Amino acid sequence: MFKKLLASVGIGAAKVDTILETDTLMPGQPFQASIKITAGDVEQDISGVELALVTRAEVETEDGEFQENIKLAKWSLTDQRTLEPGEVLSIPFKGVLPHETPITALNCHDNRCQVWIATGLEIDMALDASDKDPLNVVPTDAMRVFVGALESCGYYLHSADVEKGYLRGDGFQSTAGAYQELEFRPQSGGLFGIKEIEVSFVPEADCTHVLLELDRAFRGDGYLSLTLEHNTLDPSVIEDYLRGVLN
Repeated sequence: MFKKLLASVGIGAAKVDTILETDTLMPGQPFQASIKITAGDVEQDISGVELALVTRAEVETEDGEFQENIKLAKWSLTDQRTLEPGEVLSIPFKGVLPHETPITALNCHDNRCQVWIATGLEIDMALDASDKDPLNVVPTDAMRVFVGALESCGYYLHSADVEKGYLRGDGFQSTAGAYQELEFRPQSGGLFGIKEIEVSFVPEADCTHVLLELDRAFRGDGYLSLTLEHNTLDPSVIEDYLRGVLN
């Protein structure tokens, strides 16, 4: 009993480590990992392993802004058993990154986007897991084509962050509970035109929805939304569309 009490308070207890096959992933991409559990100095009962995909999001309230960890996905591996002292387990795991996972591989002045996989034994996954593995999340083809078209129109990516909440556009709505904002600014300064464009992607399996918030000098904010079909991506068509709506 005394040994189990020691294990329950973390003295001589088991440790867990998730080893990803690759830490560079794309939204919607399957991934594989091996979960290594190393027993401690004492016998310990475990009821399973939990993994969560987590991002750091900005929360705006009447009292100001603060940061909060948001769970984008959760996976549970139930395997009740008793670990003997010094025992090592390796559990294979397969998962799929949610389509709305924020991008972290961004070339910009101020990139505040973080995504990681948290792993723990018998924990509530409120994000104090014993193992955290940062992910390098790269853009999908649709995102790259759209950003390239926007850059061809004379805008550059200045900053990126993740905010708590949901987005709604023409015929779509986000579901993750947090969304990414990419802030683009005009190369020329935008003194009398658009000062900045905030772009958010809401991807699905076969298409990517895009919501744009336009901050125009002397005219305030305006919103546009469009949908990119993955099987008909044409950079020139997207660029022509953007030149038409941004002038």
